[in-house]
Amino acid sequence: MLSKNIKYYRLKNNLSKKELAALIQVTPMSISYYESGERKPSMEVIQALAKALNVKVSDFLAKRDENLVFVHGEFRKGSKLSRKQQDYICASVEEYMSRFFSAVEILGGEVLPAAPACHRVRLSSNAEDDAKALRKYLRISEAGPIGNLVEMLENKGVLIYFLDIDSDAFSGMNGLVDGRPYIIVNGNMSPERIRSTIVHEMAHFIFEWPRDMVDKEIEDRATAISGAFLLSAEDAKRELGIRRSAVTKDMTIVCKEYGISMYLLVKRANLCGIITDSIVKDFYIRAGQNGWKRNEPVRIPREEPMLFPQLVFRAVSENEISVQKGAELLKRSFSYVADQCFATEG
Repeated sequence: MLSKNIKYYRLKNNLSKKELAALIQVTPMSISYYESGERKPSMEVIQALAKALNVKVSDFLAKRDENLVFVHGEFRKGSKLSRKQQDYICASVEEYMSRFFSAVEILGGEVLPAAPACHRVRLSSNAEDDAKALRKYLRISEAGPIGNLVEMLENKGVLIYFLDIDSDAFSGMNGLVDGRPYIIVNGNMSPERIRSTIVHEMAHFIFEWPRDMVDKEIEDRATAISGAFLLSAEDAKRELGIRRSAVTKDMTIVCKEYGISMYLLVKRANLCGIITDSIVKDFYIRAGQNGWKRNEPVRIPREEPMLFPQLVFRAVSENEISVQKGAELLKRSFSYVADQCFATEG
């Protein structure tokens, strides 16, 4: 518990073992021992660590479920993320899921929906059919807009975690915790990109990928499945028409309805034969001039994972835990949790 918390907060502060050791005047090897659990730091050292990492001593002593088994997905080949950033992302998942499953244990495991089995859907010859197969597997309609994607997947037993990380090199990753699939995404992305990233990561653990398929092919297919999942070819042609002579402002209505970016809509329209390559090229030029490559206007509300707070609020409301414990689990203020559980509507 203590060892993992020390490592988590070191990585969160973007410090190497050597840099942290210098701040508290110990050797880098001592930090390695503390993080591996081979040695336990004295209270004096714990207090120094807390000061250096700008956390409370109680944060280091927070309990963790040591029995949780994590299988983290692999980062993309050629990722620009440093090893330290990759370790931080994995450590963040483990820290968050430890708090999440504390709430689950308090209420009983029955509070979680059954999780979808992984790697059970066979890949077809094209992404359009794969997207339909994915929708069918999740027991949702094969066409039409998908409302709150995060809420829908949480109700299907998929755990979703938003990590605010200041890096364009990280969009998302998937993995397993006690055999249950999780998806972690960069919470600093636009709501539209978060949605497409979630489906991309879901494709990774739902489909049975051929062993001889190279990484780039897998990534390209997962991206294609994500686009077709959010906007099917049938929907694109019904909403936009069979042919378009330009990318026009009215197309933003479709973006809002289907929760996708204009970049994705243009890509789908091109793949479906609705617009030509030259129209796409013209759009990219104009979008680039408007700064859309990095900051396309946000057109939909942000969808937040709500399962964890709902479990905590329920535990507090049913007097299974105190408001203070609820605040510690969610890492929110005492007043916030109290207001959510006990404030009456005016």
